[in-house]
Amino acid sequence: MVEAVGIGTLLAAESGPDLPTINDFLPDPILFAGTPFAINRIMLIRIVATVVLLVVLGITAQRAKLIPGRWQGVVETGIDFVRDSVVYQIMGEVRGRKHVPMIATLFFTIFVFNLCGIIPGMNMAATATVVMPLLFAVWVLIQYWVTAVREKGLWGFVRDECFPKGVPWPVYILLAPIQLCELVLIRPASLTIRLFANMVSGHLLVASCLAFTQYWVIEASNKLAGIPVGMLWFVFGLVLTLFEAFVAFLQAYVFAILSTVYISMSYPEEE
Repeated sequence: MVEAVGIGTLLAAESGPDLPTINDFLPDPILFAGTPFAINRIMLIRIVATVVLLVVLGITAQRAKLIPGRWQGVVETGIDFVRDSVVYQIMGEVRGRKHVPMIATLFFTIFVFNLCGIIPGMNMAATATVVMPLLFAVWVLIQYWVTAVREKGLWGFVRDECFPKGVPWPVYILLAPIQLCELVLIRPASLTIRLFANMVSGHLLVASCLAFTQYWVIEASNKLAGIPVGMLWFVFGLVLTLFEAFVAFLQAYVFAILSTVYISMSYPEEE
């Protein structure tokens, strides 16, 4: 029996590394299984990340001083970056002032959720399933429709978007459905897919490098050749991990930029 187990282990080791699959993003429930409140690993990561973000920002706001300390300065720099380099840069100060809280919330939440993919113990971005990016995108969809209806009226907004001036009327037959599809589907889909796909691909790349590291260092039969190869894979994984930290910021920034652009397009054109 022991010999059979040993042979099975050897065969498993020689079969290759245990590479990540798309099933990693659909883990089994770990809390309240079999109930409507079932929580799996990625949902737990979202809850923990949200609590940490709220606690950190809450304590920072509570202890804010007129002359900011080091940590308060970092937080205020981030908020100023979103306000000045994203919202005001695109919409202007007058229109953008009311949208700063929403865009800042999107930016910081997505950034922290993305960073969960490289935090030990989590090792998975909270945006690595389609539900969370879609939720953010639907929020943006509702916001730019609400803004458009308030500023132009429902028909005025649909007319301006689907029937732009200066276009020959036969073209409207093709153009109007495309424009309406963009307003309802393409814009939120572009936000969702861009964020979701980048987080999934990043996780798979980093996890694959670490899987190859484990295989060559621990499981490969030829240790003399396996350890150098495994260390090379570890270096690749480390570089990709650092790159993923940059991607976490970049995707939050791009999402904030596009959200601001879509909301800005709902306003009437300035004279």
